[in-house]
Amino acid sequence: MDGKFAITASIVLYKENLEELTKTINCFLNTPLKKKLYLIDNNKDRRFENLYSHEEVEYIAVGKNIGFGAGHNVILEQIKTMSKHHLILNPDVYFTSNVIPNLISKLDRHEIVSMIAPKVLFPDGMHQFSCRRYPKIPELLARRFPFLKPLFNSYIEKGKYHDKQLESSFFADYITGCFHLYKTEDLIKVGGFDERYFLYMEDVDICKKIEKIDKQKLYYPKEEIIHVLKQGSSKDFNLFLMHINSAIKYFLKWGF
Repeated sequence: MDGKFAITASIVLYKENLEELTKTINCFLNTPLKKKLYLIDNNKDRRFENLYSHEEVEYIAVGKNIGFGAGHNVILEQIKTMSKHHLILNPDVYFTSNVIPNLISKLDRHEIVSMIAPKVLFPDGMHQFSCRRYPKIPELLARRFPFLKPLFNSYIEKGKYHDKQLESSFFADYITGCFHLYKTEDLIKVGGFDERYFLYMEDVDICKKIEKIDKQKLYYPKEEIIHVLKQGSSKDFNLFLMHINSAIKYFLKWGF
């Protein structure tokens, strides 16, 4: 497929920090490739309209909060014949200009790989453990209820691949969704994100769907990014309930 752009990207917006968002947008625009960025605004008040006037940026107002996965899916039809690669990008992620070209180069070497993602660090430089094994119920419980950690800590350790050398690349079960770089044709083939998840677990689900088309997800730590990571569900009760709801949908779909 001869795409018009080497890469397209999408950021779904909802009550974002303007300073963080601007920094993320600039990181993408500094990438030395022919590219296009879609800003998909899930705010009712179109608060980000006209804030970023740039020929490589397109603003799309949804008019309501349709969720993370559905937001990214808005542009699936547009990118189908437009790009060779598509980046799912969070609004609080920072990276140098060589990260995307280097990831694309690695991704294109492997026919079996549909999606690649770099090592993710907190702003203080600590490892974020973005590559994970598929979750088990005890792990999710221990991560949300600290008093259960002594009982189920082994599930957390195993889930974060603490038994592997994380400085080497490997095919991970799933990779958290702050920065997913796809071959566009494979993202289209799996149908994008399952929109039954409003928020949370859609990144795990899409990794399952990639395996259904006999492809893989590559964790590639030679490239690094910074992710602020709000961890909203551990601080907001409504988000916590949303996380639980998504987890139930996930296990009902894929099994326990």
